Amino acid sequence: MKKIVLTFGLISGLIMAALMTVLLAFVDKIGFDKGVIVGYTTIILGFMLVFFGIRSYRENVGNGQITFARAFAVGILITLIACVFYVVSWEIIYFKFMPDFGDKYASYEIEKARTAGATPQAIEAKAKEMKDLNAMLKNPFINAAMTFTEPFPVGLVITVISAAILRKNKRGAATRDEPQPASLAP
Repeated sequence: MKKIVLTFGLISGLIMAALMTVLLAFVDKIGFDKGVIVGYTTIILGFMLVFFGIRSYRENVGNGQITFARAFAVGILITLIACVFYVVSWEIIYFKFMPDFGDKYASYEIEKARTAGATPQAIEAKAKEMKDLNAMLKNPFINAAMTFTEPFPVGLVITVISAAILRKNKRGAATRDEPQPASLAP
């Protein structure tokens, strides 16, 4: 199980980290709103490996059979590895290459509120909110926790769906693949 979980978790994490890096290179051009949509799309693409990891485990380790609980365990471990990889990648990108990301995001949110016709009090409240957020992002532990909450719920949903689709136990396999033995009547 370790090899499958590590392999699919690392590949999933690499996909998400690579696509996040590419996205961040273009976020100024596409904007933060579209960036969120593209970002979550890349997270979903990365987590597609959860499905394939569970299926690989079922076929190679479980001899074509897997319970929902085992499938969920395999999937959630892949998800956790991918999430940790995603968080570590973001921490490196944020603190080494984009320390001004929080300021850019704050400016964007304040300008968005201003162009939407917000009152001066609402704009001031948004500015304070963004200042507090930026201060939290400067703390690596809070930044990591906040970053973890981006991909994990998506991975959890994909894990549950994949485990439900791929579960196959002896009884279920026999009813689908093999004819049932005739019952002996007294």
